[in-house]
Amino acid sequence: MNILIVDDDKVSQVLLTEQLQALNYDVSTAIDGKEGWNIYIAKKPSIVITDWIMPHVNGLELSRMIRSEHRERYTYIIFLTILRGKGSYLEAMNAGADDVISKPFDSEQLAARLRVAERILGMQHEIKQLQGILPICSYCRKIRQEDDTWVSIEQHIKQKTDTSFSHGICPDCYQEHVQPAIVRLQNQ
Repeated sequence: MNILIVDDDKVSQVLLTEQLQALNYDVSTAIDGKEGWNIYIAKKPSIVITDWIMPHVNGLELSRMIRSEHRERYTYIIFLTILRGKGSYLEAMNAGADDVISKPFDSEQLAARLRVAERILGMQHEIKQLQGILPICSYCRKIRQEDDTWVSIEQHIKQKTDTSFSHGICPDCYQEHVQPAIVRLQNQ
């Protein structure tokens, strides 16, 4: 799993990178939220660990930017900050954070929270896969919709997307269905 660390304090960045690499994570680093955003767009990390107070783009702004992107795969955001208290916690959560850890961080606590992040990301991936399963009739190939009505595949796709269809006949179906029908008509 890949993690992006965004922190303007080089010492914190190095310590955190070493800790995460020891846990077998693939780690990228950025010195502020602006650089962090560019790396986020390029590498699409699963987890972002960000400081709050940074030049150019702070952690709150970075978190809001990440949430506004609406990526197909969810990004788990952890704030690692010296700020404490209920107000700071709620502000981070309202900006899109999933967790807040106080500096200096405890290595075991960080490892435990990363395991939670992995479980949540794994469950979200499983849910997304289950949402992609279409209940389809084995005989007529109609799709069962949420209201238990059955519609053709074409109608279902058209309802869910802006797709239009043009129909044709593939070579296999031509040989199996059309040619025999032509022969039957010619022999009548």
